[in-house]
Amino acid sequence: MAKRNIQVCMTPELFSLYSDNKSIVVVIDVLRATSSMCIAFEKGVEKLIPVSTVEEALEYRNDDRNYILAAERNGKPVNSFDFGNSPQVYLDMDVKGRSVVMTTTNGTKCINIAKKDHDVVVGSFLNLDAIANWLIKQDRDVILFCAGWKGLFNLEDTLFAGALVDLLITSNLYDNSCDAAQASVVIWNSAKSDLFSFLKNSSHRKRLSKLNIDSDVHFCLKLNQTDKIPILKGDVLVVDNE
Repeated sequence: MAKRNIQVCMTPELFSLYSDNKSIVVVIDVLRATSSMCIAFEKGVEKLIPVSTVEEALEYRNDDRNYILAAERNGKPVNSFDFGNSPQVYLDMDVKGRSVVMTTTNGTKCINIAKKDHDVVVGSFLNLDAIANWLIKQDRDVILFCAGWKGLFNLEDTLFAGALVDLLITSNLYDNSCDAAQASVVIWNSAKSDLFSFLKNSSHRKRLSKLNIDSDVHFCLKLNQTDKIPILKGDVLVVDNE
């Protein structure tokens, strides 16, 4: 039986080169959007609407369904929104059954880019094993879409891509002829013994450190804290129940 293909797109600027209208796309924004999404579902959020702009998010403010509005720009919460982009905020809040509208600098934009022609799911270190097992069951080609930072490459998303590629290749069901995928595995193997220290000079860890939120970085680098798989149905992320 022919093996399935894995590709890693390291920045949004390259996505048009990988888009094939048939692969499942895993959107990756480890620090912090996709980590926040995964933990939000773990804590009982019913659905999450990812939008690209602050203005789109604000359109939900007066909706009778009482959405939680979450917004981040340049690592900082946006004034007048309920939440920023910290995954840890969901740990101490009663969000069971609630709906979240989220907009972030990178991750939510990438979801909206990918959804035009692909099925989309969300990945983070928090659901690493779960999403690997889910993808294997789908028996389809996969594109790992790293959100990066404002179109640029970043280490943490590629690091997660390498971890996921490693698991998928180990299943012996996937072929890896993508140089970017191979490079991501090299990065993962160099970093996996101490992810936080490996990222000490990375641009986004420095950016978040200046905002005094290193605790979010530590949290987002934890492995396998949830088995929830956020999957996009139309314009809304929900938990996949397969």
